[in-house]
Amino acid sequence: MRRLSPARLTIRARLTLVYGGLFLLAGLLLLGVTYALMSQRLPRNSTFSFTRDGPAPGSPTPSAAADAVVVAPMKGGGVGLPPDEVEQTTRAADQARQDALEALLTQGGIALVVVGVAAIAFGWLIAGRLLQPLHRVTETAQRITSAPDADRGLHERIALTGPPDEIRELADTFDLMLARLDHAFDSQRRFIGNASHELRTPLTLNRTLLEVMLDRGSASPELRQLGGTLLAINARHERLIDGLLLLARSEGEVAERSYVDLADVLEHVVAQVPPGPVTVRAEAAEAPTTGSSVLLERLVQNLVENGVRHNVPEDGWVRAGSGTGPEGTVWVRVENTGPVVARYEIPSLFEPFRRLNGDRLAGNPPGAGLGLSIVRAVARAHGGTVEAEPRPGGGLVVTVTLRTAR
Repeated sequence: MRRLSPARLTIRARLTLVYGGLFLLAGLLLLGVTYALMSQRLPRNSTFSFTRDGPAPGSPTPSAAADAVVVAPMKGGGVGLPPDEVEQTTRAADQARQDALEALLTQGGIALVVVGVAAIAFGWLIAGRLLQPLHRVTETAQRITSAPDADRGLHERIALTGPPDEIRELADTFDLMLARLDHAFDSQRRFIGNASHELRTPLTLNRTLLEVMLDRGSASPELRQLGGTLLAINARHERLIDGLLLLARSEGEVAERSYVDLADVLEHVVAQVPPGPVTVRAEAAEAPTTGSSVLLERLVQNLVENGVRHNVPEDGWVRAGSGTGPEGTVWVRVENTGPVVARYEIPSLFEPFRRLNGDRLAGNPPGAGLGLSIVRAVARAHGGTVEAEPRPGGGLVVTVTLRTAR
C-alpha cells in the first residue's frame, strides 16, 4: 500500500518564511546593537553639584563622573545644594536614561514588527513572481499527463521566454524530451500501420487461393481438411492485422465527432451475437455522447465479445448495460461469468497480446489479445476512462466512462 506523505509547505511559502525569518533576525540584531551603543553613550550614576550663586570653584562638572556627591562651602558665602536634592536629581537623570532605553526597545520593536510584516508580504509577491515560470512548466506537464490522447498531448511545448537562467534551461530540456517522445510515438504508429497494410495483402492473397482450391470438386477430403485449417489460421492472422490497424488508429486524435447514443450501439451489438452456450442480455438506457461511431461500436463489440469468449463452458451469461452518470458522463458496463480473476492481474489484461494466465478456455475461438487494449485506446481517444473489477464468483465487470454530448 502506498504511504501517504505528510503535507508540506510549497516552495513559495518556504522562500517567504526564509526571507522573512532572515529579515526579522537582522532587525533584531540591529536593534540589539543600537541598544548597546545607546546604553554606553548615555551617562550612568552622574553626580551634580549645584550652588545657589553658581558652581563652587573646583567642584565636579556635570560631565565629570564621580561615585559620591561632594558638597563644599563656597567662597563668597555660597552654599551647595543639600544631599537629598542632589540624590533626587541623580535619580531623575538615571530614570530619564532608563526611559530612553525602554522607549528605544518599545518603538524599535513595533517598527520592526510592522516592517517585518511588510517585508514578508513583499517576499511572498517576489517569490511568486520568481516561481511563475515553474508554474508554467508544471501546468504544461499536467495538461500533457491528463490528456486523453498521448499523441495530442505530446505535441504541446512550453516555449518559455526570458533570460537564459536555470528555469529556462529546465523548460528547454523538457521541450526537447517531449519532441523526442513525440517522434518516437509517431514512428511507432507509422510502423504499425505500414506493417499491418503490408501484411494484409499476402494474407488476402492466401485466403483467395485457399478458397479457390477448396471449391474444386477434385480436392480430396484430406486436402479439404488441410485447407480448412489453413483458412482458420489465415482468418486469425487477418483479425490480428485488423486489430493492429484499429489500435494504431484509435490511439490518434478523433478529429471528426458526431452524436452517438451508446444505448443504440449496445442493442445493435448484442443483436449481432450468434446463439451459443452463453446468454447475452442488454439493459440499455439512454447514454448520449460524441465521437467516432465506428470506433465506439468496436469498443462495445470488443467488450461483449470478450465477455462471451472468456466465460464458463455451461450456463454462462453476459449482461451489458448503458446509462448516464454524474457530472456530465455516460457509461457502458459489461459484466460476465467466467474464471476467477485476481485483482493484481487486471492491469495486464489491457496490455496488447496479454491474456489471462496465457490460456483460453476449451472450445472458444482464440483471440488476438488486443480486445481490451483497443477498448482502452478508443476510450482514451474520446476523453474517457476504463475500469475493471473482478466479479465475486468469477468473471469481470468492465466499465467505460465517456463525456456526455453537449
